Amino acid sequence: MHQPEMTCVIAEDETLLRDALVALLTEEWPYLRIVAACDDGGTALEAIATHKPDVAFLDIRMPGLTGLEVAAGALEASPATQVVFVTAYDQYAIDAFDKGAVDYLLKPIGRERLQATLQRVQARAGKARAGDGGLAGLLQQLSSALPAAAKSPPLVWLTASSGKDTRLIMVEDIAYFQSDTKYTAVMTADGEALLRKPIRELLDVLDPAIFKQIHRSTIVNMKMVASVTRDEVGRGALRLKTRPETLAVSQPFMALFRNM
Repeated sequence: MHQPEMTCVIAEDETLLRDALVALLTEEWPYLRIVAACDDGGTALEAIATHKPDVAFLDIRMPGLTGLEVAAGALEASPATQVVFVTAYDQYAIDAFDKGAVDYLLKPIGRERLQATLQRVQARAGKARAGDGGLAGLLQQLSSALPAAAKSPPLVWLTASSGKDTRLIMVEDIAYFQSDTKYTAVMTADGEALLRKPIRELLDVLDPAIFKQIHRSTIVNMKMVASVTRDEVGRGALRLKTRPETLAVSQPFMALFRNM
């Protein structure tokens, strides 16, 4: 019997694992069209908002937004998208998954487990998902259940170019980072400096509790946010405590400011 075509977004920051998942899905589900394969959470959330896929395979630990944060944003940006988390964490977290309206795949991904997950996703396609009303609560529960990632301490200071000078800047004094094609601008109350490091690499070393991606090209220091406003189509604008300009927030990232 011919299966209807479905679409998906994949988010996995490890290239080999991402390529392996793409290959497995291509073999096991010929009618699945992969519309985006992303290497960080921010790009994944924007892809979900743009393509509104039938299913999203989300690695839990990614630079910037985690898979849990991407799923929370997807609740608003594309409510019909089914979520499948890809995780290396075992039974103590799996209990929470099994009680929720999401599926999970353990790394390394086994073919039989993937086949079972795909069958459930296909069976639920186009139907209201049981338990969706509690998905936000499940995401919060999972955030508490999963261990903190083993990472180096967050970046405390950095050096950036300002004209012919090199400035030492304390990270806590930075209002936001904004990237263009070659450089990332480091914006403080004292002005702008330039950094030869892409946004994605910064997300790996900044404190994720304080620095949040709000746009494909912008990371903001949440301690520097004075207020947030939302327009009629769901996009946001941030006013800062130490800078006169406002910052645009892409509609998918507005989920970060739900409680403000």
